[in-house]
Order: sequence, then C-alpha cells, then structure tokens
Amino acid sequence: MSGSRGSPGRLIIVVGPSGSGKDSVLGYARERLTERSDILFVRRIVTRPATADAEDHDSLNETDFAEAARAGRFAVSWQANGLSYALPRTVLDHVERGGTAVANGSRGALDDIRAAFANVIVAGLTARPEIIAARLASRGRETAEDIQRRVERGLKLGAYGQDITIDNSAELHLAGEALVSIIVSRLSLAS
Repeated sequence: MSGSRGSPGRLIIVVGPSGSGKDSVLGYARERLTERSDILFVRRIVTRPATADAEDHDSLNETDFAEAARAGRFAVSWQANGLSYALPRTVLDHVERGGTAVANGSRGALDDIRAAFANVIVAGLTARPEIIAARLASRGRETAEDIQRRVERGLKLGAYGQDITIDNSAELHLAGEALVSIIVSRLSLAS
C-alpha cells in the first residue's frame, strides 16, 4: 500500500540488531514525550505471544495476521526471524494528517516502509558487540551459538539504510535523549 507522497507528516523508524536496546530506547522516548498528541508511538503487530521479556506489541496468530493483511488493516508488513510484523493502517493515517509516528522497524523491511510512507527517517541503534551479546544472553531465549550468530549478522548488516546512528552502549538515558532530540528536531523542521 502506498502512502500519500505529499504528506507533511513523517515516520521515524528505529532499527538495529537484536540486543541493541530498541524497545528500551523507544520506551524512554515515549515516557518523555507522552503529552504530545502529534507524536504517535506505534505498537507493532507481531505473530508472537506477548511476554514480559518481549517488546510491547499486539499479537496475532499467522491466520489472523494474513486475514488482516488481506483486509488492508496494515500500512506495511514484513517477515523477519520467522515471524510476521506489521505497522497498523492507523499509523499511515496519523502521518498523512501531519503527525509524527515513531516505530520499531526492521532493516530488511526498509524498502517496503519507504514505499508506504512519504517521509521516513531511519534511526539506527547500535551497541558494542559484547553488550549486545550480554543483553541477548540475559533474555535466556537463545543458545550461546545462536547469540554469536545474531551478533555476527548484526555486524555484517551494519549501517543499512539509516539516516542517523545512536550508540546505546552506555546508560539508557543517553541514547533515549538522543532519540528524543531527533524526534523533536524533526518536528521543529516541519513547522
């Protein structure tokens, strides 16, 4: 589905390897900007059950996800890591009305995301490899070999299509404030 190319709004999509801290940095920015009705922090739709150690998202099984896609309820959808992901149609509506939406994305879906939204800013989140490995290990969902493969894959992909890089190797508030600054500065540029 293609967005309105003259849209004054924008989508800020946060990408990066698993363990880079996307959910934590997005959560920090959401808390700091909670009073802003012109900023929508997006809940993705994922074919994974919601758990305490996973991102805050809406869950659908594969059958319901496929039906929602056929019904046009998604602005964009993609596959990654054996799961299906989507941004709901309401995100496109918000952006087309001039708002800013901020979402967790996937580097492999950037072409589809850019095709669906007229104004996309890609913020790439990174962290030192040993920090990413430690974060993944703390989740307890993968073997040491799986974690090593993820870290190596993230290093191979590197800065794929990102406009801005945020290093999340230090305290959360530093990366969180960097994302807040990007969101707010992009809003003032549009004024």
